[in-house]
Amino acid sequence: MYHPLTHDDQPLDRIEWSCQPEVAAEARDVTYGFIAGLSPAPSPHTTQNLVLVVSELVTNALRHAGEVTSLQLRADRGSLQIVVNDPSAAPPLDRTPDLTGRSGGFGWPMVQRLAERVTVRPRAGGGKTIQAVLARRSA
Repeated sequence: MYHPLTHDDQPLDRIEWSCQPEVAAEARDVTYGFIAGLSPAPSPHTTQNLVLVVSELVTNALRHAGEVTSLQLRADRGSLQIVVNDPSAAPPLDRTPDLTGRSGGFGWPMVQRLAERVTVRPRAGGGKTIQAVLARRSA
């Protein structure tokens, strides 16, 4: 399901996990596991925001690109980073949210509001990488 990408010589405040979730629920589970390994633990508010951003980015990749080629979660002393790779070169688009709930439009603006920084870059060989960075605030 997930693969911790840590090394014995890495400080405890630097951790990285990688996986290829097939559904958003799997990505949320991996995120909770990632958070459990952090010391100090992020605040409940930061945890909620991290899980929400991961869920939205993975859902969007599955919905609009057909799959997530990788999800990486990284933490250092000051930030939490989410990196989602997918096979589509099309960048996310701002859409008018559908208040009936049929076609969405809420996720991308939410990601942009919750993250301190969001970048979208094309990948060599096709697809794109979306990186969202949140401040790491401890409980």
